[in-house]
Parts: sequence; structure tokens; C-alpha cells
Amino acid sequence: MLRLIIIVAVISRSMIFANVDWSRHAEIPEGENRENIYNLSTGDLEEMREKGFIHALKYPVEVSGLIIPYEPMVNFFKSKDESLLKIILAKLGESQLGIKSEEDLYKWLGLNKYNNEDATGIYRIPYPDGFKPDYYMGASIIDTKWGKGLTFSCAACHSADLFGTSVMGLTNKVTKANKLFVKAKQFLPFVPTKLFQKIGGATDEETALLKRTKMNINAVGVKDPLVVGLDTSLPQVALSLARRNKDEYATKNKFFEIFPKKNKLETKRAESKPAVWWNLKYKTRWLSDGSIVQGNPILTNFLWNEIGRGTDLKELEEWMQNNQEKIKELTAAAFSTKAPKWTDFFPLSSLDLSAAKRGEKVFNNTCKKCHGTYVKSWPLTEDGEVTADTFKTSKVIYHKQTPVKNVGTDPNRYLGMEAFSDGLNNLAISKWMKTVVEPQEGYVPPPLVGIWSRYPYLHNNSIPSLCDLFKRPDQRTKKFYQIPAESKSLDFNQECVGFPVGKDIPKNRRVDENLVDTSIEGLRNTGHYKMFIDKKSGKEKYTKSQKMDLIMYLKTL
Repeated sequence: MLRLIIIVAVISRSMIFANVDWSRHAEIPEGENRENIYNLSTGDLEEMREKGFIHALKYPVEVSGLIIPYEPMVNFFKSKDESLLKIILAKLGESQLGIKSEEDLYKWLGLNKYNNEDATGIYRIPYPDGFKPDYYMGASIIDTKWGKGLTFSCAACHSADLFGTSVMGLTNKVTKANKLFVKAKQFLPFVPTKLFQKIGGATDEETALLKRTKMNINAVGVKDPLVVGLDTSLPQVALSLARRNKDEYATKNKFFEIFPKKNKLETKRAESKPAVWWNLKYKTRWLSDGSIVQGNPILTNFLWNEIGRGTDLKELEEWMQNNQEKIKELTAAAFSTKAPKWTDFFPLSSLDLSAAKRGEKVFNNTCKKCHGTYVKSWPLTEDGEVTADTFKTSKVIYHKQTPVKNVGTDPNRYLGMEAFSDGLNNLAISKWMKTVVEPQEGYVPPPLVGIWSRYPYLHNNSIPSLCDLFKRPDQRTKKFYQIPAESKSLDFNQECVGFPVGKDIPKNRRVDENLVDTSIEGLRNTGHYKMFIDKKSGKEKYTKSQKMDLIMYLKTL
């Protein structure tokens, strides 16, 4: 009898999972969302969310192509050996990057510490193995058949430190995930395996893991991002596919690894920033350009990650088929994330209710057609005491089907999708996943929940603040620095919501690799302004004061 109950429970849960509509025809009823993507009970959702967050922190794909033997790496950093291997890695690490320890590696990568020891609610992040790790969020120590290995997880790009609080699902503003692949491509093939084994004390199994990683890096095509905080996964996927055969599993080809097929993303820029997770619940298509018109975005992310890590796609497909529960757990976690609230970080007195109400009118006249409607709580507290709850959004009314709009912003990102969409759609694993990629003209106008924490703005991080976003393109800031959100007073302009610019930029933040130069193709700050111009007169619709009211309203979303 017990066995029958268990079987029925498993079948019932599988049916719930199967009910998610990932097709191009999917719709979300007005005012609803898919925060509870699998329609689970409160308890089951919380349990699945916990497990999913752990997968986001501890990368679950054991067959991943690029895994570094962990213990030998730690031993290397502790070693005083001055052999050839030490010299090679020192030249590529210590002298160029300032990496002299495991912690230095994580800091250079832009990873964040586990800060939320006493956090509750949306800021509570579980520890991967039940206790606070010595390593940083995004670094992933996984068990493989060759021993413990180091790789990097979803959290490297999709978690961030926001003024001392770790936020899951928030874009990491200073990640160097793709730059790491560039460095690995430069030095891994030249690491002498025997010396590595000697210095690091690697076992035969760990040495085999290194050999496997060295072999797989040959199938990876890399692109150095124009600036810190941008992701070059698009060209990495395209250039990696160019190093494989065109068959349905994109099998490895040593000739193409040395002489890759031509692809326009070798020279064309196609950067974008990693998206926040809490918007997933409102959308029916994925990526900044909405080009994934069908399929579970978590599955797609795994596929793209692993093409860019030189993974065997037959092994990956088998892993996906055998690990459906892990995929569902991570999917449930990503869709259930919530945005940080302004009042969790700044005093209630920094919000002006009257200005926010005026800003709401500006928003509804100008922005809601594309970005949705946000039902506020303040009509219920018209004569009552103003609290943080006064500023809550009680409902988000977004599009039934996610639109794509061309508002004149830099087109490189969406144009780049044409470089490999056919190659992706023809893969057997894509067909099994039921994922379809179709290049779009334009970008998704995203829901604006938590918009205050998502600076800099546009898909390419080309606009430092909301003040700049509401200026004519020719008046926008031409150069600024992409910096971490450490100090509320030095690293953040509360009035304009975004980076300090000009003379207000702290001297220690003026780092060349963080410089955003909007004159560069791919980083242009054009477009997204016609809605602020009167069509008949060509003049500004709103005064500076009205625009500041709009910013006050956006702080409350």
C-alpha cells in the first residue's frame, strides 16, 4: 500500500511539472505571474527553492567540460616551489592579475562573499554544504569521479553584493566570468601535466581531470568583454560551435579546433549584461532580445554554458535526462526570487509619497504601454500613517506574451544572435529540450520590479543612472566607470539612482577595465527617448522636476 502511495505521489508531481507551458504560444493571464512555476504547496515550494538555490551556488552539472582539480590548485598556491609550472602560472596570475592565493582568484573574478549569516526572507541564502564556505559565491567545489573539482556556478553572474547584503538573482556588476575563460585559454594548454602533478600533489585521477580540461578548452572559443560586468556568452557559444562539427551533437573536431569555421562574432561585438532572475516570472520568452521563443530558460542556460565549456553534448543530454529533478528545483528557485526593496537599504524618509504619486502619473502616461502597470498600495493609506508598506506594489500587470521593441538602442546584441541560431536549433539536444531560438529586431522592455538596484541601464550597461536615461541621447554621460555596490554614499547616487559620474567618481574606482566608453560600437547609449518627446512640437514632454518625480516613483517598484 505504501509503495502504491509513493508511486501515485511521484506520478502526480510529474504531472504538475508537465503542466508548465514553455511553448511559443504560452500566455500569462493579466495581473498574474509564474512565481510558483509548478503550482506547488507553500511547503513544497520552499523546499524546492532551497534545493534550487544550492544548485545555483554549487554547479550541478558533473559532466561539465572545464573543471580544475581543487586540492592540487590549493596546494599550488601554498607551494614555495620555483619550478617551471610555478613561473608560468605566476606570470599569468600574480604579475598580471595580482593572484597569489585562492581568495585572490575569487576577488579578481568579482565574486562576492556569503554575507547573509542572519538574513531572513528574500535575503536568506543557504550554504551549499550546510555551513559557511571559505570560498565565495559562484565558486563551486563539486564532487566528480576524479575527485573534488573547482568550476563556477550560476551565482558567479546571477548573485551580487548590494551594499553588504548578498542578493540572489541580482546581476553581478563586476563579474569577470568570461575573462576567466580568456585567461584559461591562454595558459591551460601550456601547463605541464607532470609538473602539475608533482607540485600540486595530484592523484592520478586528478591528473586525468586536468588532462580532460586541457583537451576540452581546445573546443572553446572566447571573447574578452569590452568592459567589466558585461557577458560575452553569445560569442563564446558561436565561436565554440565554430570549433565543432555541424552534426546534431556538434561533435569535437581537432581540425576545427585549430582552424575554426568563420563566424562574424570573431570581430562583431554582441555583449549584454546577465539578466535579473525575478523578472522570469512575468515573461514568456527569454534573454534581453527575447530570441528564445520557446523552451525552459534554465535548460537553455545549461546548454549554452556547456557548449562554452567544451562539454560533450551527448554526455550533457544524458545528464539532463537523468537529472530532471535538479533542473526543476533550479527552475523553481529562479522563478521564485524577489527583488530587493529600496526601504530595505535606505530610510523611509528618503521616499516622498507626494512626489511618487506625481511620478506614477508620468509613468502611466509614458512608460506603462511597454513596461507594464504597477498597482500601488498608497490609495489604501490616503489618510493613514506612511510606512514601508505604503510604497508596496500589490500587483504587476505585464504583457500576456512578452513583446520585443526596437527603441533605437545599440543593435549589436540582437544582431549577434543571427551568428549561431540555426546551429543551435539543429542540435538534437535542442530538439529534445524543445528550445527554439529566433533572432528578433529589438529588445524586451522588461518589467521594472527592483529597477533601482539594476543600474547601469539598457542591455549593454551604457547608461549610468535613471537621470541619464531621461536625458536626450546627445546629452547623456559619455564615459563612466562600472563599479561594485559597496558604499551607499560613494558608489551610488541616491537621487539619480545609479553610478556617480564626473568629479563624483571616487578615485579608487577609476580603473581602466571598468571604464564604459559609449563611443565604442556595442556600448553605444543611443535610443529609448522618443517617448519623452512631443511628436508635434519635438519638444520635451516633461520638466526636470517631473522627471525627478518619475525617478521617485521608480524607487518604489
